[in-house]
Amino acid sequence: MSFFGKNIKKIRKVKGLNQHAFAELFGLKRATLGAYEEGRSEPKIDTVIKVANYFSILIDDLLRSELTVNQLLQFKEDLTLEIEKLEKESILNIPIVTGKNQTDYLKYCDKPKFVKDLPVICLPVESNSDLRAFTVHNLEMTSGETGIYPGDIVIAEKYPIDLVHLIKKTDLVVAIVEDELVLRYAEKKDDLLILEAAHKNISAKNILIQNIKELWLVKHVFLMNLPKLKDTFEEKLIFLEKELAKLNSSKK
Repeated sequence: MSFFGKNIKKIRKVKGLNQHAFAELFGLKRATLGAYEEGRSEPKIDTVIKVANYFSILIDDLLRSELTVNQLLQFKEDLTLEIEKLEKESILNIPIVTGKNQTDYLKYCDKPKFVKDLPVICLPVESNSDLRAFTVHNLEMTSGETGIYPGDIVIAEKYPIDLVHLIKKTDLVVAIVEDELVLRYAEKKDDLLILEAAHKNISAKNILIQNIKELWLVKHVFLMNLPKLKDTFEEKLIFLEKELAKLNSSKK
């Protein structure tokens, strides 16, 4: 008979876990855990591996020797707390509006239950504000080979509509109106929000501020394709060559 049952019982007490909480960690039934602790049953090898890995204990130690409290206090305690701290601080679950749910979002964006049921993406962004992710579906914010393309994702913070007068011309927003979701540069003019596209062939949209259901200020953009990076050194050489050519032609 192994020492597994005695050791997990001691681990529970040291870590302050009841049988139910410990069993949930490893996908076990409480009765099964009780049988292990009382020596009425031996665990499967995959359960032993899970427990050993979780608490950074050697499998041989977990099965063949009775662990001391001092040993258990050294196992992964500070590492576990540090990992949990990092995850909470740097990874956020952000509801995302996609092509599939956009129509429904326009109808039910003010319904908390609907928003709660939206799919989420986990991204390394930090914010204490209400965040929303939006998938881009058009070329309105492209200019030549640069800009935001279909498939890219913008992350935006909820913006108070009564503060719309503070928005600058360079601010990129997502405006939710009755039948449309618009991603553009914004500027307030009288009782209108002027929404300008980056694409030179697309006209501005003028929306009555009173018709805006939600306004989101874009903070991050995640590109689905690697942007084309220009070689600035090569560009400088080309510029110098052109300038030298101009000088030479002026001397003739």
